[in-house]
Amino acid sequence: MDAAEFGALLTLATATSFTPGPNTTLSTALAANFGLRRALRFVLAVPVGWTLLLTLCTAGVGALVLAVPLLRGAIVAGGVGYLLWLAWRLAGSRTLSNASAASLNVTFLRGIGLQFLNIKAWMLALSIVAGWIAGQPDAWQRYGLVVPVMVFYALTSNLAYALVGSVLRHWLAGPWVDGQPSGQRLRWFNRGMALALVITAVWMLASGLGRGA
Repeated sequence: MDAAEFGALLTLATATSFTPGPNTTLSTALAANFGLRRALRFVLAVPVGWTLLLTLCTAGVGALVLAVPLLRGAIVAGGVGYLLWLAWRLAGSRTLSNASAASLNVTFLRGIGLQFLNIKAWMLALSIVAGWIAGQPDAWQRYGLVVPVMVFYALTSNLAYALVGSVLRHWLAGPWVDGQPSGQRLRWFNRGMALALVITAVWMLASGLGRGA
């Protein structure tokens, strides 16, 4: 892989990783509601899930998934349904929750699984495979170079969003009345994050249907 190809890969990784999406939205919301430590489970799950997804696409499974309408539809439906469920749970959260709260229980394994329900992630993985890996004599060597780059961007982008949520955590608990948090700001923040998830779900649905047309 020459310098021009690598530079293009970095540009794509930057543009896709740091723009808002289901992963970054959840990273922010989890850190704001439960703290950075709780959010780290999901933050670490994203690059693990992405690596598994890219591996499948490199092996040819991704092209098969998008070529079979039933499989593609199942991914879109599952992803949309899960995001809407998360949005509903998030919109109903009104107070800062402790580590055992289940109002937005996104575990490490669920975080990995969410990557496989994200049609955007499938399309991005296929684009990377088509542009940088497939058909090359050193395909698996290129795969070995692409993976750490994408893992780095997936980790740093979601960690950055989680840090923002963590920094806002105390402020979102206010305004404070008689030394007690009212949670009014948090309610509106959570509703905004829920709306972002709904918009993402609608985009995933439209994108999935459009690709199948």
